[in-house]
Amino acid sequence: MRSGEWTGVSGKRIETVVNIGIGGSDLGPVMVYEALKPYADAGISARFISNIDPTDVAEKVSDLDPETTLFIVASKTFGTLETLTNARVARDWLLTALGEANALQGKTAEEAVAKHFIAVSTALDKVAAFGIDPENAFGFWDWVGGRYSVDSAIGTSLAIVFGSKVFEEFLAGFHAMDEHFRTAPFEKNVPVLMGLLNVWYVNFLGAETHAVLPYDQYLHRFPAYLQQLTMESNGKSVRADGSFVDYSTGEVFWGEPGTNGQHAFYQLIHQGTRLIPADFLAFANPAHPTKDGEQDVHELFLANFFAQTQALAFGKTEDEVRAEGTAEHVVNARIFSGNRPSTSIMASRLTPRVLGELIALYEHITFVQGIVWGIDSFDQWGVELGKKLALDLVPAIKGDREVLARQDSSTASLIDYYLKHRK
Repeated sequence: MRSGEWTGVSGKRIETVVNIGIGGSDLGPVMVYEALKPYADAGISARFISNIDPTDVAEKVSDLDPETTLFIVASKTFGTLETLTNARVARDWLLTALGEANALQGKTAEEAVAKHFIAVSTALDKVAAFGIDPENAFGFWDWVGGRYSVDSAIGTSLAIVFGSKVFEEFLAGFHAMDEHFRTAPFEKNVPVLMGLLNVWYVNFLGAETHAVLPYDQYLHRFPAYLQQLTMESNGKSVRADGSFVDYSTGEVFWGEPGTNGQHAFYQLIHQGTRLIPADFLAFANPAHPTKDGEQDVHELFLANFFAQTQALAFGKTEDEVRAEGTAEHVVNARIFSGNRPSTSIMASRLTPRVLGELIALYEHITFVQGIVWGIDSFDQWGVELGKKLALDLVPAIKGDREVLARQDSSTASLIDYYLKHRK
């Protein structure tokens, strides 16, 4: 693909890969793609389709050349509703667009699909039925959960965009953190210490959420990635032995890149009534060194990083506020209590290896918390009920009044509104 040896049905080189997946088959690859964009060196870009909302497909393919586009259908079972629906829509778009461009040149639809679709799946019979050559399907172990799979074949789009050398460096980062977690004594084991701290915040200090605040724009998708990793893993109320827990588990993970977040929600972190542990991530060397006159912009950026963690730790006392000549009626409003927990993680620069280390760090933190809470961090039964109910509701949404009548009043009213207004 990177050398141009693989071409589309008309002989043109592939310039865009479109990953079709959802959950871990999407969140991981899109996060890593955004994080490592400076390493894309083959003239190939990537896009990602996950939402079953038709807008997602429509917007992602609207300006693509079908002759230079390759779709990767990422579904372990090749039966995920959203992924397969989007794959069929993408296939229809491809064949229509190739026909309109007179690009088929006597080639069949089957030949076109075989040149413009590959799969990441272990269900080779279903892959073949879709029209993808099973030789172009990349499998992985069935015990690998989606949210832990970005370093598996689910990262095929990344290997295409960045190349094998970068992907191997990425994997080396995972391995380094895995080995640290496996061998370091607990008192020096970073995932163990951070996992235990998170348990302390939740179960002893009453924290309900956890902020992840990367001071690097390339990591703007990292908090969203961690949402699935942590909340799907540890959002459980039943222990691994089948008994109900009688203590809090899991946290709501969220965040935005600095300094954007400073002008949005840091107010609540600094002076709100809720305790919100925060992880700050930063790098000493920027991808794009820039100056504003004599001012190094990255230095200004990191000054904010250092200042925020300092303010959270030490705050500002009543005496310090008064010493500034603050009017008495606003003194209390300008006091910062401090003693608000944060963890700072820094590296020299954001590299493929460092990103692999970061992802593995949070995987192991999640595992440590699950062990302490006695829950299984590797199942996700809470995802299943909504899927089943959605399929059961399809006849009602199509207008089946008998099925509609069996629904609860709220759901029935919402569907009825839809039926009256859908044109």
